[in-house]
Amino acid sequence: MPSNTPGPSGPAAVLCGLAGWVPPRVVTNEELAERLDTDDTWIRTRTGIRRRHIAEPGQATSDLAVEAGRRALRSAGTETADTVIVATTTPDRPCPATAPLVATRLGLAGAAAFDVSAVCTGFVYGLATAAGLIAAGVAERVLLIGADTYSTIVDPLDRANAIIFGDGAGAVVLRAGDPDEPGAVGHFDLGSDGAHEDLITVAAGGSRRRASGGQPADVERHFAMRGKEVYRHAVTRMAASARTALSGAGWTTGDLDHFVPHQANLRILHSVADDLGLSRDRCVTNVDARGNTGAASIPLALADAMAADRIRPGDRLLLTAFGGGLTWGSCFLTWPELTLNPQPERITP
Repeated sequence: MPSNTPGPSGPAAVLCGLAGWVPPRVVTNEELAERLDTDDTWIRTRTGIRRRHIAEPGQATSDLAVEAGRRALRSAGTETADTVIVATTTPDRPCPATAPLVATRLGLAGAAAFDVSAVCTGFVYGLATAAGLIAAGVAERVLLIGADTYSTIVDPLDRANAIIFGDGAGAVVLRAGDPDEPGAVGHFDLGSDGAHEDLITVAAGGSRRRASGGQPADVERHFAMRGKEVYRHAVTRMAASARTALSGAGWTTGDLDHFVPHQANLRILHSVADDLGLSRDRCVTNVDARGNTGAASIPLALADAMAADRIRPGDRLLLTAFGGGLTWGSCFLTWPELTLNPQPERITP
């Protein structure tokens, strides 16, 4: 899909609020090593991850999304939004979507609300969707939340995947504004390749598996990923998408202050940065402390970087993601002045 930005007659989507939320429970590599055939050194060497946050029993994706969404609205200095989008791979239920419940719990009943399903690219797809709604005049203010509880679909005894994923939510508020002002999101590049849908999948739970007859085996209910092939596609697709978006914006890598990729694992992030010719110190990452949080990873990385005063107003950012489907996407923005709310101590389901 060609890169694009809102036309001259339509407003741009401008970032005006940001927040992240992770559940309080921390699971370290040492704790995982007690039940898996692994150790801290093995995990850190292959993924760069030291710990991750895991939802408590009874905590659902909507609980995390509500907390992140509430804090993002507070960051934006508002209590209202006319559209709520939840990007997730782990909705509360297959039906209905999670977003209407999140909207109602946030006091936004009556707002348009729907889910975006693009796995780890969901947040970037959600940004493009929000930008389109604002440019078309359908929405004035959009609350976009990336939220995932991968602990509910990953087999806890699967050494390949249990070490990678964490739970969390990140949210942004986007308002209608001028394409030239700080915070305006644009120059999107989006793509997909369904020929490789089997590389990242949960086999059971949809109409395809049921149509084959019989009850699915337990393994088919869990998240599965063919790691080596995913690594190759992730690096190739993310780098190519970033270059396409750069070209559409008329930018070069030298124009960038920060590269903010989906937090898959540290090896992938560094490989993409190397492919683009970017120094690794310009790669924003929090994967060591959060793990891979799916659609939540980019907004969480932005929130953590802002809290650490790493990202400052006027900085130029490239966001890039890759996920199951296969899907990928990139976009740009210049960082605006924002107020960041600290994470609360607890979340009540």
